[in-house]
Amino acid sequence: MRFGSVPLAEAEGGVLAHSVALPGTRLRKGRVISAEDIAALAAAGHDALVVARLDPGDVGEDAAAAQLAAALVPDPGAAGLRIGRATTGRVNLHAAQIGVLEVDAARIDAVNAVHPMITVATVRQWQSLPEKGMAATIKIISYAVPGDALAEACAAAGAAMRLHPLRHRSAQLIETVIGNEPPPPKGRRSIRNRLTRMGAELGPAVTVPHETAPLAAAIAASEAEVILILTGSATSDLHDTAPEALRAAGGTVRHFGMPVDPGNLLFFGQLGEKPVIGLPGCARSPALNGADWVLERILCGVEVTPRDVMGMGVGGLLKEPPSRPRPREG
Repeated sequence: MRFGSVPLAEAEGGVLAHSVALPGTRLRKGRVISAEDIAALAAAGHDALVVARLDPGDVGEDAAAAQLAAALVPDPGAAGLRIGRATTGRVNLHAAQIGVLEVDAARIDAVNAVHPMITVATVRQWQSLPEKGMAATIKIISYAVPGDALAEACAAAGAAMRLHPLRHRSAQLIETVIGNEPPPPKGRRSIRNRLTRMGAELGPAVTVPHETAPLAAAIAASEAEVILILTGSATSDLHDTAPEALRAAGGTVRHFGMPVDPGNLLFFGQLGEKPVIGLPGCARSPALNGADWVLERILCGVEVTPRDVMGMGVGGLLKEPPSRPRPREG
């Protein structure tokens, strides 16, 4: 592609690089200059224009963006994504329903390494998205790109994204209390709001003493698809009350602790095929914490392994809620 100022007589067929005001109208940047445009520009006293002119083999910005979007998401229905219309060299990808986005980072990096004018930006790996939420944007920065570079980018794209939709639609929160005081209502309210955002429902409230036996009985009796535990005293060991209660109910504990703050004191496991999450105390706050990253994946049927959790440290230093009883500093 050639870019620069040309005499007005040579501008026909070029792409207008900068908007030009004319009496009673305006020629917008990105417009392909016609003979009628040249006549109007000449009448207004213009003798040159800054334009982009495609070379043989170049692909215009909109066509290039559309081709790359199709390579990234060759089967939108199966991927749970919708491909938007190409305009000004941009195509946006949106979630067809609530879910979490799986991104092949190596493929996205490979696409972005082909040519500086060919770009793809996505939300973070496993980001939760509402229906119609934007998952990615493809942007061709220049007015055209070489066809061979576009072909290389499309070959590297290889179906790099897909949405995992909601799989588990019901969850139960079991809270433990020490003494006779009921649990603070903000915990259940925050959990309900998280589930509602993901399209899941919170079952009836269950409150038991902070002891292994009654908590184990409540876990075993739950009919929800996902069991959440929020204890009156924070879990501080792999064999503390809540993990031991899960084992006593016949379940297993897969992992305790995570390199995300707030969220360090989370554990998760399962009862048969049913996921069980021991929530950290910070889950009582509506602020983002490590439990969100685990809960959102599990609700969408994405397996979370101990290695997955241990790999969350980079980016795991989250904003500290003002309600935190023991701030990081001070």
